[in-house]
Amino acid sequence: MTTENGVSLHAYDLTRVYHRGSEEILALDKVSLTIRKGEFVSFMGPSGSGKTTLINLLGCLENPSGGRLELSGRNIFGNGKALGERTLTRIRREVFGYIFQNFYLIPTLTVRENVALPLAFYKKPGVESEVERLLVMLGMESRMNHLPGQISGGEMQRVAIARALVNRPEILLADEPTGNLDTKRSEEIGEVLQELNRNAGLTIVMVTHNPVLAKRGGRLIEMRDGQAYES
Repeated sequence: MTTENGVSLHAYDLTRVYHRGSEEILALDKVSLTIRKGEFVSFMGPSGSGKTTLINLLGCLENPSGGRLELSGRNIFGNGKALGERTLTRIRREVFGYIFQNFYLIPTLTVRENVALPLAFYKKPGVESEVERLLVMLGMESRMNHLPGQISGGEMQRVAIARALVNRPEILLADEPTGNLDTKRSEEIGEVLQELNRNAGLTIVMVTHNPVLAKRGGRLIEMRDGQAYES
């Protein structure tokens, strides 16, 4: 899913309003940006600045209240309309890989089984060998048959990264991927993400509070009061 100019995501005046009782909360205020194929874009900002809301909209996990989102030239949300849920589910599975602050590994499944889990619901042709290849690439070959409770936090995040990559996504979305890790493990995960971008050409969109991690990306965008400011 590409275009001639290589644009992966294009947001036009994306707005998100939440309602809490009678109160309206403007979480995202007319954000416009372009993320091109092969970029590594980091979003930083204080809590409540709209970072997670924006990445959820870009990843088609939420619908905007206003504005438009295009994925490789295809209109996903816009003018009060959105694609049907079945189509959105297919796009999430085919186009995106998701990494979150919490690892969301199933404790009764081995490392190998956790990584393979998305393949039970959907798999692209030719990905059968991806589980072992990814675990070897991420230095987890000796942990494949371990349970999550038998490995470290940094190793669990490596497993979560492998699971996000197993269907060969075009865009990796990472929301505070090192939020639960110490400095050393955070640096290790940062190196993994940077290598995926540089060596595999993977498009990465990341939210982080960590300025060192943010600098591993090629672009840094600061979020303040629901608006985006390019550094």
